[in-house]
Amino acid sequence: MRARGARPLVSIILPVYNAEPWLDECLKSVLQQDFEGAMELSVFNDASQDKSMTIIEKWKEKLEESGILVVVGGHSSSSPRGVGYSKNQAIAQSSGSYLCFLDSDDVMMPQRVRLQHEAAAQHPTSVFTSHGPTVIMPTWFCSRTWFSYVGPFEEGGQGEPEDLLFFYQHLRKGGGVVRVDQSLLLYRYHPQAVTHSILEATIWTYRVRFLEERALPHWSAFTIWNAGKQGRRLYRSLTAANQRKVAAFCDVDENKIRKGFYCYEDSQERPRPRVPILHFRAAQPPFVICVKLDLTGGEFEENLRSLHLLEGRDFLHFS
Repeated sequence: MRARGARPLVSIILPVYNAEPWLDECLKSVLQQDFEGAMELSVFNDASQDKSMTIIEKWKEKLEESGILVVVGGHSSSSPRGVGYSKNQAIAQSSGSYLCFLDSDDVMMPQRVRLQHEAAAQHPTSVFTSHGPTVIMPTWFCSRTWFSYVGPFEEGGQGEPEDLLFFYQHLRKGGGVVRVDQSLLLYRYHPQAVTHSILEATIWTYRVRFLEERALPHWSAFTIWNAGKQGRRLYRSLTAANQRKVAAFCDVDENKIRKGFYCYEDSQERPRPRVPILHFRAAQPPFVICVKLDLTGGEFEENLRSLHLLEGRDFLHFS
């Protein structure tokens, strides 16, 4: 039986904006959680123009009958204020010791809250995700104490990757990442998803700047693994000072290697930089790897093992 009447241990944070097509399934998944501790749902409505609030009110009664407290806030301005603002407001009106983030178009597996709470109790300064190689915001779970230390979310509105910016700040503060190696959530990818409002170029710029802030100051020189489009794009995105640290590109493609070097024609430096292109076995670590690992069928990982890099800290994956 779920604990009733006690102060919530876990607050599910749910920002809502025009979520009518998905809310029933989303809220049903909250009801179906097998977590037995005290739990609340904190909803913040960001000026929805559809029937989202009607659906929320219908589910509020069902959830509270099952012992899940429901807190509902929101505003009715003429336009939404963004996901970062809505998350911050939902957190502010909640009271649980742990925060479980949920998007209104996603569906949680019944074990999600239970498994992530178990992990969080062991790792108080970490953000918890589902299984997989990426850090996906809809499966974040952390203590309120840690969020208060790192946050809040940026509130720049549409087009701002508030989750990525929070995660970078989390790393700056010394936070870690812990995976729960089970499926925790069904993530919907659809044309109305907020993620489509964030330009790929915006994400790329933030990622490059964080790389330059956190990793490259520790290296006097490094190799970019990939002499193709992605590797050259990374090189061109670096500051001039960090471009000068690039000792070489490396690759396995003989056609690229035969070219001998990459010349950055748009460089303001004279003479223009000419960066060697080497076979990966001739290149020197550390490496910044610009290869999508899941597209290589295991071949790339074998190349890393042959250089004994998987056991060390001589590379960063940037793709």
